[in-house]
Amino acid sequence: MENRKRILITGAAGFLGSHLCDRYIKEGFHVIAMDNLITGDLRNIEHLFPLENFEFYNHDVSKYVHVSGKLDYILHFASPASPIDYLKIPIQTLKVGSLGTHNLLGLAKDKKARILVASTSEVYGDPNVNPQPEEYWGNVNPVGPRGVYDEAKRFQEAITMAYHTFHSVETRIIRIFNTYGPRMRLNDGRVLPAFIGQALRGEELTVFGDGSQTRSFCYVDDLVEGIHRLLLSDYVQPMNIGNPDEITIRQFGEEIIKLTGTNQQLVSKPLPTDDPKQRRPDITKARAILGWEPKVNRAEGLKITYEYFKSLPDIEIQHKDFAYYNK
Repeated sequence: MENRKRILITGAAGFLGSHLCDRYIKEGFHVIAMDNLITGDLRNIEHLFPLENFEFYNHDVSKYVHVSGKLDYILHFASPASPIDYLKIPIQTLKVGSLGTHNLLGLAKDKKARILVASTSEVYGDPNVNPQPEEYWGNVNPVGPRGVYDEAKRFQEAITMAYHTFHSVETRIIRIFNTYGPRMRLNDGRVLPAFIGQALRGEELTVFGDGSQTRSFCYVDDLVEGIHRLLLSDYVQPMNIGNPDEITIRQFGEEIIKLTGTNQQLVSKPLPTDDPKQRRPDITKARAILGWEPKVNRAEGLKITYEYFKSLPDIEIQHKDFAYYNK
């Protein structure tokens, strides 16, 4: 089909990127997937390899990015998103948010393509405002352990807006809050897979601090729908996409124990540096402008996610990192 829309998705072998590949294949697009596999996994997209309208490139977007032919859209989702990852590879995290974003904005300018960049609720840091509206500028420690991720994303937003205002590139910026679902890595350091992994191994569930920190979990299908609507909208300012149903980490651990039918206890460990005390999106703009709000409740989404994790090979379930970071 010569008229088929063409979309480049970076970070395509990751959790969110792979779900976006599925969505745009279903939408009838020709999908060009790109990932350097530093945290991505080809198993997430291998089911798409036989398709004529799917192609994959193993490439680091921090280096020059070339795509032949026309390009209608770019979704820039290449970045480590877990504290476990960006504490291990801080320089790569900064590069993909800065050099990688610069390269892709240049590509969008050259191809006259619309680009949506994936920012994060972490731009709000440890917020003094709850819920967090897009107008809130945040409370971020630029030299703390999370700084490499937080500041990479804040720079990413700034350069994206600069390309929009100076070069008239069609840009969109999404601020993603905690998201979960199948294809998350069980050992990636985020609180949901960490809790489920500990439950599956029969271990006690680790809560950092007193567990009063809050998070708001959005199921991946809801997030993908929000991304799609924002991409096709005319809105150029940053927009929160997430589930405003807030829960404490301790309450969440209790939900996981009930879900898994185990009898583990919650145990406390010292709180990591700069761990946000609250995380809840204000989605007023998403509701008003996109007509979007999450549809999947947490009980339903957690059941699907738990079944996915139970289906993983035992060797993956037994592997564990030294900590997670309440993300």
